[in-house]
Amino acid sequence: MSPQMNSALRSALLLLATPAVALAQGIEPALEAVKTENVKADIHFIASDEMRGRDTPSAEIRIAARFIQARLMRLGFEEGGHKGYFYEYPLTNMAVDLAGSAASIEGGPSFELGVDYWFRARSVSEDFSRSGGVVFAGSTEENRDLSDLEGVEGTWLAFEDAGRSTGRLRRDAERAGAAGLVLIEPQAGEYSLRFEGNVERMAEGAVSYPSSRERGSSRDRELFPVLYLTKGAWAGLCQASPRCPEGAGAEGWQPERGLNMEISLTEKRKRAGEDTIVVENVCGFWPGSDPVLSKDVIIVSAHYDHVGARDGEVYNGADDNGSGTTGMLAIAEALHAYGPMRRSVMLIWVSGEEKGLWGSRAWSDNPHLPEGCRPVANLNIDMIGRNEPDKLMITPSPEHEKYNGMVKFMEEFAKLEGFPKLQSADAYYHRSDQAMFERLGIPVAFLFTDIHEDYHQPGDTADKVDCDKICRVVRTVVRMLDAMQTDTLDF
Repeated sequence: MSPQMNSALRSALLLLATPAVALAQGIEPALEAVKTENVKADIHFIASDEMRGRDTPSAEIRIAARFIQARLMRLGFEEGGHKGYFYEYPLTNMAVDLAGSAASIEGGPSFELGVDYWFRARSVSEDFSRSGGVVFAGSTEENRDLSDLEGVEGTWLAFEDAGRSTGRLRRDAERAGAAGLVLIEPQAGEYSLRFEGNVERMAEGAVSYPSSRERGSSRDRELFPVLYLTKGAWAGLCQASPRCPEGAGAEGWQPERGLNMEISLTEKRKRAGEDTIVVENVCGFWPGSDPVLSKDVIIVSAHYDHVGARDGEVYNGADDNGSGTTGMLAIAEALHAYGPMRRSVMLIWVSGEEKGLWGSRAWSDNPHLPEGCRPVANLNIDMIGRNEPDKLMITPSPEHEKYNGMVKFMEEFAKLEGFPKLQSADAYYHRSDQAMFERLGIPVAFLFTDIHEDYHQPGDTADKVDCDKICRVVRTVVRMLDAMQTDTLDF
């Protein structure tokens, strides 16, 4: 091979290895790049059983993130995260030390967590111990007023569990200064069925967003414990009481309402430790071409997580929010076909939306953009693939105080894509990720096609999604982005 041929081959291989960056072509090629068959293929992967509902955190949501990353790489998007295409943020996982957690009667029996008693919390944020006397307070069905009880302060109030909600009772007992509640099992074996798997989940721990600790709330508020005691454990407690007739147990002795059992009950909970789990948003940056306007960044977002799998059933989350996830991939294809816009666009697939808007909260707590850039608007898309073909909702609507120019563009362009009138989604203004981006002081909008019978159910599968509708929503968004390239944005 001649040196000239060798040089030409190296140049050709280098060109092939370099991510493609499209030349400016405009709106028509961008609209044509949005194809139903592409969206259908993507959603059948994202919402497949093998992805097991893309819980945050999970191995499957990491796979989804790398699927999105691969598309951004192929289309020539710049890396938009702290770590390549990934914007990482930490979660805390606080588990229960089962061996170090127990309840006991002073001078009497001890009770094992998960065998003799249970509590509902899946995690322990800090070590906890509570001691107090025990007052029998009757049944949760018949005696829900505590005003006639004496000596409540500092004691555990023991109730026969009648299966009723105890939320109000718990609040009243807490206000009265009680140490906690003890609920007594109605039928032997009922609690072991009710709390099946509870102990295993405690050992695994519960994941939470770390800023909950910084904000105070649950960490600063003292725990008010509620214990679920088996009938056998209650019999042991009764037999330890000096008020119990000799030879009688829980079955043979019924304490009177208001009776102080003259024993001391202590419950201890111990934290197993606090692990940090790193999860990811996926960010692709499409830089603008104008030397000045390129510093303005329009953020388009969608959450790519769902609720995972429960009791062996996969909650696929095809519409929620596989539709928004794949719609964003279609927007990426459209931007590649369009070429550089005058303003920059950041596509952000956020995780943890289903757990409390974690991903968008993390990003808005610490925005990450190229130096000198600033966010100017956010459009968030969620559940855009179900219900009637011509149904599309948006917030803020004209009736909302935050009604803005993005919505005006969407109202105009939606008609061109088969959505004659945008319905109001104002009830959802604070319920998806746009609520977090609004904290940046920028106008936001939310596109949505409403909930349906499969919302957060195993029936939310890819075969029920209208992929053509997703494409029409995407083209509406692309038209809006094109219209936002004027010299000024007057929102």
